[in-house]
Amino acid sequence: MTEQSKESKETRSVLLVGVGGQGTILASKVLSAGLMRAGYDVKMSEIHGMSQRGGSVTTHVRFGAKVYSPIVDERGADILVSFEKVEAVRWLAFLKRGGMLVVNDYEIRPLSVLTGSVKYPDDMMEKLRAEVSDMTAFNAGKIASDLGSVKAQNIVLLGALVKGMKLDHIDWYAVLKDLLPPSLYGLNARAFAAGVAELK
Repeated sequence: MTEQSKESKETRSVLLVGVGGQGTILASKVLSAGLMRAGYDVKMSEIHGMSQRGGSVTTHVRFGAKVYSPIVDERGADILVSFEKVEAVRWLAFLKRGGMLVVNDYEIRPLSVLTGSVKYPDDMMEKLRAEVSDMTAFNAGKIASDLGSVKAQNIVLLGALVKGMKLDHIDWYAVLKDLLPPSLYGLNARAFAAGVAELK
């Protein structure tokens, strides 16, 4: 039995967290489609916050030979991918000890911060690094903007997730081509490659 087939027997859990409008759910759908194409049993569950744009959004994706529940329990995620810094802190308790954390070093300031009633925490990255030994942080928003659109930051983060979980044997470019309009494929293919390159 190959190493890859051994891994495929185990159920692995991914938690993607972000803010409405960041494309968290699209990234999860691309991830799920690629995993199914590779022959995994996949379960996905999405949870929206109070508002579609600006509220917290979490997506659970679990895959393996046979998966019975889509829900990632506390301390159950092999990898936590956070699309915004505050969300990484909020959901850190769901990451397994020894799990991988990928953080978008990007701020979306809620109305409470913009009006001055609440202060946006400024020491989050230090706290996260103190808690997690396997952490990668980069500004996916800036990478996506430099490529042509900040909206592609979700696919940048997807590329990092794929590399972090050693799922790069799957043809993700074919999956992107299937799921995205032709006019968006080029930008998102570049965004995916940039995300893969962030994890050495």
